[in-house]
Amino acid sequence: MELSAEDALRINVLLAGQLEAVRIDESSMTLYALSDKGEARVKLNPNCRDESYLRGIREALSSHVLGSPGGYPVYLKRWTRMGQARDGILESLLLLGEPEAVVAVVNASGITNEIARRAWWALQTSENARCMLRQQAVVEGDIGPVLADFLVEFLPFEEEAHNMIDSVQLVLQQNLISDETRQKIWEKGKHKNAYYVGFLLSIPDNLPEQQSPHRVWHVAREALANLCDAGNPYALQLCHLLGAPGQSFLATLELVLRKPANQDVVVALLHAIACYFEPARFNTGKYEYMDDIRHAVDNHLAINLAVDSPLGHVLGKVPELENQLRAMLTLALLDEPVVNPIFSRTDAIGTLMRKKLKPVSDVIQQQIDILRI
Repeated sequence: MELSAEDALRINVLLAGQLEAVRIDESSMTLYALSDKGEARVKLNPNCRDESYLRGIREALSSHVLGSPGGYPVYLKRWTRMGQARDGILESLLLLGEPEAVVAVVNASGITNEIARRAWWALQTSENARCMLRQQAVVEGDIGPVLADFLVEFLPFEEEAHNMIDSVQLVLQQNLISDETRQKIWEKGKHKNAYYVGFLLSIPDNLPEQQSPHRVWHVAREALANLCDAGNPYALQLCHLLGAPGQSFLATLELVLRKPANQDVVVALLHAIACYFEPARFNTGKYEYMDDIRHAVDNHLAINLAVDSPLGHVLGKVPELENQLRAMLTLALLDEPVVNPIFSRTDAIGTLMRKKLKPVSDVIQQQIDILRI
């Protein structure tokens, strides 16, 4: 379709320059263009229905950028939200004036700090900020703190628990936010414990609220010093759990376990447990039932009780801590599969979900008690 003469002239002038990004405000029918000279604005003058005219504007942009007026719908949809957009075309996609093109860019693995800056100008949403903060180049760039600040400001308005968890986890990376801001988010976790899960996933050994070491920590550390120096994974993990960072992790885990709001919080919490206890995981099995985990731990302990193995060495040094070792090994085998048999039969949330979850949550709480008391 033909654009109005005034719009066609203005857009052609813009495209003749070195543009960095284009966005279209459909409500006010205004096209904005970003260049190294700043921001330009073109008030559109439709000569037909707004929807059809906007399609014509995007066709004109696509013809210039991609060489085809139908370039966007054919060329892009396969990559959108999949992180498969080729690195070499990311800058071009930001010139299409199409929100879905920006989404493709922020999901691309090859995004740079500069492209992230342009994409953020083009479309500012919490989901786009989260996508970009998953890329190290963005985290380390000057746009990283800008995106983190946005997520912190938007956090009270997030409705989905998994978005809360992701946002907290991402903003805690590499000092993107100040210590004061981090403490404020932690305090708000008292009312939304999904925030705590973000802390457990991002900075599990540097939580704002630190506990005292376990009363047997000094004894265990001394008895297992040589094994720890030799890199024994069970000795290292046990001493770590009994120390202040481990006790703080367990205390926070307990807080969330008491009252998870929904299934997303439970699944993310299990991921946090799996990541934290990974050094003590002794096989790659996927367990759906707590009884199977108990049998696996019992067998592993029985086999290693008096043999020349890493776990056997630890048991030989601190036989009085066998219960703590058992609890540690049990938690190390936990992950999302243990709740699949429950969540596959219910979509309950809140109190009803927590009641159905007791066969799992009660066992987890028992292991926490053993490791903390």
